[in-house]
Amino acid sequence: MSQNPPDLRPDLAPKATLDGTRRPGQPTIGMVSLGCPKALVDSERILTRLRAEGYGVSPDYSGADAVIVNTCGFLDSAKAESLEAIGEALDENGRVIVTGCLGAEPDYITGAHPKVLAVTGPHQYEQVLDAVHAAVPPDPDPFVDLLPARSVSLTPRHFSYLKISEGCNHKCKFCIIPDMRGRLQSRPAHAVVREAERLVEAGVKELLVISQDTSAYGVDIKHAEERGHRAHITDLARDLGSLGAWTRLHYVYPYPHVRELIPLIAEELVLPYLDIPFQHAHTDTLRRMARPAAAERTLDRIAEWRSICPEITLRSTFIVGYPGETEEEFQTLLDWMDEAQLDRVGCFQYENVEGARSNALPDHVATEVKQERWDRFMEKAQAISAAKLAAKVGQRMDVIVDEVDAEAATCRTKADAPEIDGNLFVDEGFEDLRPGDIVTVEVDEAGEYDLWGRLVN
Repeated sequence: MSQNPPDLRPDLAPKATLDGTRRPGQPTIGMVSLGCPKALVDSERILTRLRAEGYGVSPDYSGADAVIVNTCGFLDSAKAESLEAIGEALDENGRVIVTGCLGAEPDYITGAHPKVLAVTGPHQYEQVLDAVHAAVPPDPDPFVDLLPARSVSLTPRHFSYLKISEGCNHKCKFCIIPDMRGRLQSRPAHAVVREAERLVEAGVKELLVISQDTSAYGVDIKHAEERGHRAHITDLARDLGSLGAWTRLHYVYPYPHVRELIPLIAEELVLPYLDIPFQHAHTDTLRRMARPAAAERTLDRIAEWRSICPEITLRSTFIVGYPGETEEEFQTLLDWMDEAQLDRVGCFQYENVEGARSNALPDHVATEVKQERWDRFMEKAQAISAAKLAAKVGQRMDVIVDEVDAEAATCRTKADAPEIDGNLFVDEGFEDLRPGDIVTVEVDEAGEYDLWGRLVN
C-alpha cells in the first residue's frame, strides 16, 4: 500500500506489467515503455504483432533475445531518462532497438549510444518489426504460435487505454508533439468501438480514452459516419458508455462543444471526470504559449458544467515559470485556482525543449523562481484537494480495486485515474477482494490526496 505523492508527473503511464511465459526455443523480446499512455498503447500494439508472429515477451533483460525501448522526447528531462534507459538496456542485454518519440532524432540517440541496433520514430510499427526480424529472426511453432493473437496488454487486466487518434493540430509554442507525431489523425469510430467491445469482452472494467486532443476527435475526417458510428467525441462517448464499463476521458480541450458531453456524464454514461489541460490562466501568458486566451470564459464554462453535473471531477495540468511570466501573471493563476477549485491538479516547471518555439522567447524565468512558484502553486493545489476530499467523509461511493496486499486493498473512486490521481484504501475486511472488483465503500478518513473507507455490505 502506498499513498499518492503530490509531485507525481501527470504525463506518465502506469508501469508496464508483463508475464514471462515462453515455450522452449521461442525467440523472445523485452520491452521498456517510457512516457505517456499513448506511448504505452504503441508498445502494446508492437508486442501484439510480435506475439502473433511467434515471439515471446520477456519481463526482464536476461530472458530476452533483444530489447525494444519505446522512448519519450517531450521534455529534456524525459530525453535524459530515455537515454539512461537505453544505456541500461545495452548494459544488461546488449541488443537494443529504439523507437518512440525520441526516435524522431536518430542522430541524438546514436550519438550517445552508437551500439543500438536500430532507431525508428513514433508509431512506425512496420519499421520496428523489420528491426526485430533482422536482430532476432522469427521461429514460430505452426501448431502453437501462428494463430490469431489476443492483444498484449501492458496494464492490469481490469483497465485499458483506448487511443482514438494520433497527432495534434495545435501549435503551442512549448510543445513539439506535432513535429514528432504529426497532425491530427483520427481512427474510424467503428474501429474504436470494436476495440472497446473486445476489451470489455476480455474483462476490462475501465476504458481510459486518450489522444493528444480528445475534443477534436473526428475533425480531420469531417466526423465521418461508418457502420453506424460517427467520429465525433460526443457520439463516441455515448457509444462507449453503452458497453457497461467505466469510461474515462483524458486530454479534453475546453472547446464550447464540450458542453455536449456534460449531460452524458450526468446520465452516468461516462464517468464524471474530465482531464482538461488548461496550462495557465493569465491572458498574456496563454497568448505567449499560443493557447486560446480565454481564461474568463473557461471559468464560466466550469460553472456551467458544475450546474449540470455537480459531482463532476475536473483534473488539469499547468506550467509555471513560462518565459515572460511575471509575478502578477503567476498571482493571477493562483487567484484563478481559488475560483476554479479544480479537484485534481498537476504542475510542471517550464523546460526548454529542443525545437520548441518557446525557447526563443525573451525573459526566461530563473530556476530558483520557477521552483518557488511551483512550491506555492502546489501548496495551493494541495489545500484545495484536502478540503475537497474532507467533504467526502461520510459519503458512499463505488470504487474499483487496483491491488490487494497484506495491508489493504488499493482502490480508486470514479474521480481518480490510474497513477496520476489519488487512491482510496480499504484496510479492514478486504481479504476477499480482487483487482477489478467494483465495490461500495463509505469514506471514513481523508488526507491531502487519498481517502480511506470501509466496505458497505
